[in-house]
This record gives sequence, C-alpha cells and structure tokens, in this order.
Amino acid sequence: MQWEDRIGRRLRLRDVHILHAAVQCGSMAKAAERLAISHPVVSKTIADLERALGVRLLERSRQGVEPTPYGNAVLKHGLAAFDELKQCVKEIEFLADPAAGELRIGSIIPLAANFVSAVIDRLSRRYPRIVFHLVTAHVEALRRDLGERNVDLLIARRFGLFTDGQCNFETLYDDSYVVVAGAQNPWARRRRIALAELVNEPWALPPPESAIGVAATEAFRASGLDHPRVTVITIPYEVRSSLLATGRFLTILPTSALGISTKRLELKVLPVELPLARVPIGIVNLKNRTPSPIARLFIEHAREVAKPLAKLRQ
Repeated sequence: MQWEDRIGRRLRLRDVHILHAAVQCGSMAKAAERLAISHPVVSKTIADLERALGVRLLERSRQGVEPTPYGNAVLKHGLAAFDELKQCVKEIEFLADPAAGELRIGSIIPLAANFVSAVIDRLSRRYPRIVFHLVTAHVEALRRDLGERNVDLLIARRFGLFTDGQCNFETLYDDSYVVVAGAQNPWARRRRIALAELVNEPWALPPPESAIGVAATEAFRASGLDHPRVTVITIPYEVRSSLLATGRFLTILPTSALGISTKRLELKVLPVELPLARVPIGIVNLKNRTPSPIARLFIEHAREVAKPLAKLRQ
C-alpha cells in the first residue's frame, strides 16, 4: 500500500474523529447528533475510510455499531496522533508563556489530599497561573483515564495495572501500612500492641478484594491469625476516618493517607507491627507519549517533594 496514493491524501484526522464518535455513541445517528452533522455525512466518512484502508472498520447491526479489530487499531493510533497534536499545542503555549498552562493529574484520594497537594502547592507558588485539574478515582478508572489520555499522568501506588508494558512507572518513595484508631480509642493510650490483641475489635475495612483488604488479610495470615471481625465494609477513606473519630473502630491505612487528615480528625497510629512489604508510590505515564512541558515541571517538583519521604522510609 502506497501511503501517498492510498492513504496520505484520503485519511484525515477529522475522519478518525468521526469514527471515534460513532464507536463511543454506538450509533452513527447518535454520533451525527453529537457532532452536529448529518447522518449521511457520518456514514460516507466511515465508508470512505474503509475503502481507503481496504478493511471493514465497523460491524453494523440493528443494535448499532461496534469496532472490528481493524477499527480498534485505527482508533488506537488515531487517538495517539490527536494527543501528540494536543501536546504540541501545549508546548507552543508554554514556550509563548512559560508561566501559564494546564495540567491534568490523576490520583486516589489519600495521595491527592497529601502528596499531590504538596507538589501542587510548591509548583503553583512558582507558576501561579498554571491551572491544575486534579482527578480522583479508584485505580481502575485512573488507568482507563490515562489510557484514553484524559489525564497527563498519575501519582499512584504500583499495581499490576501499571506494569502491563504500556506504562512507565517511576518510583518516588516507598509507602507502608499502619493500624489507625481515633485519638479517643482506648488502644491509642497503649505503647505496645500485638496484632493478635486486635482481632476481635470492631474494624472498618475495604472489601477483601481491594488493595487494603488484601493487605489486611496478608498481615493477619502472616501473623498466624484469622481475618479480623469486620463491622463495616467500605472503601471511601473519608467514611473510615469518620468512623475512627468515634473512638470505637480500627482500620488499616497507607502512611500516605495520614498527615493533614490525622490532625483534623485526631487519628492515632497504633504501635502495631504489620508484617507487610512496602508499596512503591510513583509517577505513572504512558510509554511513547510526549509529556508536556508543564508535566515535566510537575515531575521535577514531585521528585523534590518525595526526597525527604524516601529518606524517612529507608
């Protein structure tokens, strides 16, 4: 296939954009409505694309349309091309005005509330006109946002989702898990506590299949204990923190979740040794994706903020 003759003059980014809209909407009619163009224009654009490439890009049925493997390949590389152009525009804007711009960062709430906020504070003092979009969600959603290029980078714990060959992971520091109670909890006055003593206490923990749920199971199992009696099963960090503040409940948290919240809600890290390996916290971005100048600035500041944390946890 000759690029100039078969594709170079026929394949346009607008066409890929229309194909993407059709796949997202699951219907050419809905894509036409979203893009404010006619249904025939959408149909003709996709038919022309298929003719230029010599393969079928969409499977059509009464239920709508869905991409073929060829369609998925076009979308994958087409969206990467769109992203590179967007990054190019960002770089031009930054070169024209290094003090301004936008950055989209994804993270889980505990890291966003502490480490990421500290990096943003440091960077925004030097570049006060940069706008930061901080997206918080669970790990699976963050990985999806990164893959779809809805965020520029993530600050996250190292998980299998980030070691699939499509992402770069740069470790900033190692995190650990701790048992936490409210300051009014009777256990908060103890100087030394064995994990076995806490088995029958009321616990507030995420589901067993979650990262912290797995950590809790591993910690008790490694100590020769059964899983503790869980009174409240819930994921949100804020809910568990509020339960701890009653003085009755215990939970397990990463140390990165502490700091500001510990002072505000009067939480107490209990002197309990958890037999768990440390978890790397780092920067996640897509391989072969050109980071914007502001993303590079953020990464530089993140490394600086992480230095004392890395030394503290050695």
